[in-house]
Amino acid sequence: QVQLVESGGGLVQAGDSLRLSCAASGRTFRSLAMGWFQQAPGMDREFVAVISRSAGNTYYADSVKGRFIISRDNAKNTVYLQMNSLQPEDTAVYFCAASTYAFPGNSRSYDYWGQGTQVTVSS
Repeated sequence: QVQLVESGGGLVQAGDSLRLSCAASGRTFRSLAMGWFQQAPGMDREFVAVISRSAGNTYYADSVKGRFIISRDNAKNTVYLQMNSLQPEDTAVYFCAASTYAFPGNSRSYDYWGQGTQVTVSS
């Protein structure tokens, strides 16, 4: 089992930045690929970014490419999502997820999920 706890969400204005954190416990963190997903009200959960086990590979949704950066610190069992130039359309609950697959982009490939953290961007 893996427990994931997100933090760092909040209310910001358009153009601001936020950094989300996700602390993992319960299994060797470095054996897991980590992803971030977003879910806006009334919408399906959507892929945002993924980082491979060793942090050697990252991949982003087109909507956040160039603005968001995913990173991880295997010594701290933590994955981050640096969110820059936030826009109102980024408003959503952001979920951290862990996968035993090498580089998963689909939510069905993730085995463990956090409880989510709310990000609200005002115009």
